[in-house]
This record gives sequence, structure tokens and C-alpha cells, in this order.
Amino acid sequence: MSRTPTIAGWREWAALPGLALPWIKVKLDTGARSSALHAFDLEELPGERVRFSVHPWQDTDADAVTVECDIHDRRTIRSSTGHTQERIVILTPITLHEQTVDAEVTLSNRDQMGFRMLVGREALRQAFLVDPARSFLGGRAPKAIRRRNRGRA
Repeated sequence: MSRTPTIAGWREWAALPGLALPWIKVKLDTGARSSALHAFDLEELPGERVRFSVHPWQDTDADAVTVECDIHDRRTIRSSTGHTQERIVILTPITLHEQTVDAEVTLSNRDQMGFRMLVGREALRQAFLVDPARSFLGGRAPKAIRRRNRGRA
């Protein structure tokens, strides 16, 4: 790492500008190699492209965003429970603490998970150190946005 890394908490608000998602709460997971994004209604398109939808807010299906982008790869991923699954991988920038890094992101249904996105160590090592005792060091989504989406289903 050529620059001084930014200290980030174990959970942060991030943006995915390449996917038109200005706010998504993420878990920074140094135990996971790759990043993972909650995606549903996956549809593979001609020309190695994929269309999918994202629920950016925890605990609600409000404000779904539909995305279309290139497929970067397909990988067999082993979950924390030991199950394997083939997933589509996309490349997308992730912005945390006003710093943007490029990340390989697998697409999977994370509806039952606490966070709609995990940022794994391959993305984190580009610019961040994680302090597991802290949260939201980069700030939070504006209150109006958090309040508007709290509990909506």
C-alpha cells in the first residue's frame, strides 16, 4: 500500500457509483476475500452482461434499484457455513470515506443477512484498515434518507 490507509469501522455507509446506489450500509469483512452484494431477479443477457435488482436498505424492499452491467467472472464461493455456490462476479467502484476503490463483487441473495453488502479484504487492502471496535467513522447517510427508509416494506 503506497498511501497511508484510512481507518474504517466494522460497518460503514458506502456508495456504489457505478451501480447508481448513493447509499448502502456495508459490513467490512476482513474474513471474506471478495465482496458480496445482495442481488435478486438475476437475468443473464447476451454479450456477457447481467441485469439484477438491489434492495439497498436493510429490513425493507423499498427503493429497489435495477442494474445492468458486464459480467467479469464466475466463481465458486464457499460461504461461512461451508456451502459452495457458483456466483456471477462484477467489477464496480466502492466509495467509503470519500475514497473510491475498484472491487470484484459477487452477486447473491442476502435478503436474510444483516447487511445487504459485505466489503471483503481484496477491496479493503487498497486503502483501508478496519477497527472492529468502531462503526460509521466515515459518517452516516443523511437522517432524512435513513428515516424515510426505516421499516418500510
